[in-house]
Amino acid sequence: MNRIRTGVIGVGNMGQRHCRVYASLPQARLVGVCDADATTGFSVARQYDVPYFALVDELLAQVDAVSLCTPTPTHYDLTMCCLASGVHALVEKPITDSVEQAEALAQAAEASGLVVQVGHIERFNPAYLELKAVLEGLTVVAINLRRLSPYAGSNTDVDVVLDLMIHDLDLVLDLMKQNPDLVDAHGLTAFSGAVDHAVANLAFPAGPLVTITASRITEQKVRSIEVTTLEAYLESDLLNKTILSHRHTTGQYLNHHQRGVKYRQESIIERIHVPTFEPLFLELEHFVDCVRKAQRPRVPVSEALRALHLALLIRDTINARLVDLSHARPAPYNVAEPSWARVSG
Repeated sequence: MNRIRTGVIGVGNMGQRHCRVYASLPQARLVGVCDADATTGFSVARQYDVPYFALVDELLAQVDAVSLCTPTPTHYDLTMCCLASGVHALVEKPITDSVEQAEALAQAAEASGLVVQVGHIERFNPAYLELKAVLEGLTVVAINLRRLSPYAGSNTDVDVVLDLMIHDLDLVLDLMKQNPDLVDAHGLTAFSGAVDHAVANLAFPAGPLVTITASRITEQKVRSIEVTTLEAYLESDLLNKTILSHRHTTGQYLNHHQRGVKYRQESIIERIHVPTFEPLFLELEHFVDCVRKAQRPRVPVSEALRALHLALLIRDTINARLVDLSHARPAPYNVAEPSWARVSG
């Protein structure tokens, strides 16, 4: 089969990363980019020696599949344009900013027979994949997930729940294969007027207890998952791609002769091997492979819808009692928002 002709709609920071990966995939060929900002669009197009398209329809006529790396409010209309044109789509998360739109997209994607994958990139993080394999057969008691970032450079198109926490909500739903039966959440705003720091607690019918923290007001970037099981304690660093397993060994009595008998119990720390792969490369490779083989993607719209539904429930819970700290300190410097694609009329 010929290489899949790919394009990228929206070539801000994330869109440029998609361009880089498509240009390196052996089964894909980057054939064009589209962006509402002509200056940015032409610049990226020159970098990869491909045409720049001012209108979405012009690009869709030239490709088999596209990445939609645009602000969330544009996702619904752009994905519908792709389906109407017979073009497969990878849509960055969150899939949409409303459950109603996500439900409509899920139905349209299923009816179209096309591949529509949602960019929950952590599903392709080698550290998460290894952690998921290690957890098989273990009795999980509690999971603590933390996703922390500084405010400068954060995506302020949406609040921290839809920007950061939704990644970990998707991972929890993927691990548990069911929805929680109890959800509680608290949060505060410090800079944006929307939720900037959030903590959610989830409980499942047969366990475990899950705590998720998402913040864009910390100076340290953290992406971690800590899992307590009856057999071991696991620490996973999704940024540095490491997993540590803490296990206890059977205690023993030691005879120190004149000093008497002493009891000793040791813990063993095991460093689990994690393959060195870029999650975005694995994600787009999977997308292209699904297009080539007409297979269902690992993260279809239906699963992104579950994560969105839970995220919006948490956001509503927080907003009902949101703590406002914006008066306590001046707003930090924020970088310019990324450009996004123009939808043709």
